[in-house]
Amino acid sequence: MKLLLCLAALVAVFCAVSCKNSPPKVLIYSRNPGEYGKENTLICHVSNFHPPDITIDLLCDGNLLPNPVQTDLAFKQDWHFHLTKSAAFTPESGKTCICKVNHAGTSKQYTWEPNM
Repeated sequence: MKLLLCLAALVAVFCAVSCKNSPPKVLIYSRNPGEYGKENTLICHVSNFHPPDITIDLLCDGNLLPNPVQTDLAFKQDWHFHLTKSAAFTPESGKTCICKVNHAGTSKQYTWEPNM
């Protein structure tokens, strides 16, 4: 009987943890309006995700942007987390800049669009 209760408790804990898995909402944008040839800042804001195990990479044409800055991981009362990463970049015609987010074993890419 004790074994059955322990097994039931273990299953309940596993279900409670796995049910809280929430994919991130991602916004990618630049600090200033995107103009080719003008230095800018690429920003990737990731929010409303759980669990907190996440990585964010900023890339242009497949190369990591140098010297990125990342905020501290923060959370709301409902235990959903948010995080922002940014780096200097210079938009160029034909250059593709992305935010790559890895969360809970899933990797997705979000492309920055210049607002010209």
